[in-house]
Amino acid sequence: MSFEEIKLTIEQEFNKPITEIYESFEKEPLAAASIAQVHQAKLKTGEVVVVKVQRPGIVSLIKNDLNVLYTIANLVEKYVPESRVYSPKTIVDEFFKTLELETNFLIEANNMKRISNNFSGEDFIVIPKVYDNYCSQKVLTMQKLEGLPLSQIHYSNEAGNIDREQVVKNGLKAFFEMVFTHGLFHGDLHAGNLFVMSENRIGLVDFGVVGRLSPKTKDSVANMLLAIGTEDYEALTYEYVELAPYNGNINIDQFSKEIRDLFGPYYGMTFKNVNLGKLLMESTSIAAKHQIIMPSELMLFFKAVVTVEGMGRLVLKDFDILSHMLEFSQAIVISKLDPTRVMKDLTQFGRDTSSFLAVLPRQLKQLMRKLNSRDFAFDIHVAEILDLKNSVENSGKNISRALVILALVVVGTLVFITPKGPEIYGIPVLSLVSYFISFILFFRIR
Repeated sequence: MSFEEIKLTIEQEFNKPITEIYESFEKEPLAAASIAQVHQAKLKTGEVVVVKVQRPGIVSLIKNDLNVLYTIANLVEKYVPESRVYSPKTIVDEFFKTLELETNFLIEANNMKRISNNFSGEDFIVIPKVYDNYCSQKVLTMQKLEGLPLSQIHYSNEAGNIDREQVVKNGLKAFFEMVFTHGLFHGDLHAGNLFVMSENRIGLVDFGVVGRLSPKTKDSVANMLLAIGTEDYEALTYEYVELAPYNGNINIDQFSKEIRDLFGPYYGMTFKNVNLGKLLMESTSIAAKHQIIMPSELMLFFKAVVTVEGMGRLVLKDFDILSHMLEFSQAIVISKLDPTRVMKDLTQFGRDTSSFLAVLPRQLKQLMRKLNSRDFAFDIHVAEILDLKNSVENSGKNISRALVILALVVVGTLVFITPKGPEIYGIPVLSLVSYFISFILFFRIR
């Protein structure tokens, strides 16, 4: 993105020349990404700041790409029954919501201020100050952090003065406090978004993606990690079931066995040998196979664990992330016994019980009226009839899948001929997605 485009976007957002907003503005970017570009500047009041400017037209481009993905997800979900447990349309919807929030810099500014307030009084972490008067949906002005980007820790002369173990501990402490104490956490903690500052402090940037955990989900996450640490895989499976929408067809014993087979071989190993985040992500695939759909905030937490592990390995090759997780998890479990929390939970229980008893007589009366009604009937589902129906429809589904394959190939080819949006090795991402799904569908025809 050229400086002229940057200048035009800023002036359109604030309705004034850029020279009236900033004392100076560096034309060369500090960093550039698919959504925005970052430049150093200086305010009229003398503060050195970083200005994040959104790329022109990126929102409409994202929406167009997501519309195509949504169409593909709808076709896959309709004609490939096995895919429904993964809910492709829901995945695309969540992706759209995330990008919609990520492209509104006012929301990112608010995330920064909230997380900064959560850590007020803490000296091991630094969140950049936000300058509200110079922020809009497309422009974000924040304090510039003076430190070493974690991604450069192996290439800088400054790295020799860093206590690597303390840096990792501070990074993990920041992450786990966000998760277990505040319930609002940075969702993209890769090395490019962390700075090592003086006295081994951690600086965080890029708060476009954040996760929010309810008290119930925080407790469940803590219980999950304790279950992994103590090899109580049955307890782990029940936490998955409790978080998911109700499903009476779950084989708990088989699900527990598969979870045990996944985690069991790695018990006792150190951070160097175990990719905990990857195991957690794989566990959600096992859950989906058993028709257990995990909430999106839990999936974001698991993804964040993957990036945090990458951060830890970059700094310290043999660091045990699970032991630190267990430390914070135990603190959460112990906090359940805090008198204030116990009283709060009892008060909520009292309200729920009162509400339940208030509506119970009416619900029982309605039930009895329904049972005594002449029109009352039971729904009986005969498995053999359903099997027969599925057999008759099978040939029609194969024809439908063939048509979907043809449509996907045509879409992929059209996008390849007139490329737009992100590419991988010169091939548009949408073309790769279309070809990949058509390849999968081809082998589903039988």
